[in-house]
Amino acid sequence: MAEHSERDDLASKVIRVIAQTQRIPVDSVKIDSTFEELKIDSLDGINIVFALENEFSINIPDDGVQNLRSVRETVEGVRKLIQEKQETSETVPPGAA
Repeated sequence: MAEHSERDDLASKVIRVIAQTQRIPVDSVKIDSTFEELKIDSLDGINIVFALENEFSINIPDDGVQNLRSVRETVEGVRKLIQEKQETSETVPPGAA
């Protein structure tokens, strides 16, 4: 059950960041919205990536940015990067990095 609420929490944070960056109402951004439907072009996408990197303290690789075409893909990408970051920080002893 906790995982489900985490998923919803992450999705709603990503949606909030996209809505704020695009200056559109949060309720107009759905998990199944495509960037095309939201009128998000490549420049908007770059701004969204910067906002997401700041919000979640992650680094989104350039090749990952080009593959983002929908809100769901963005949420899944952010989730994957957060998990990788947590796994890395758990396996690297303090001071070893």
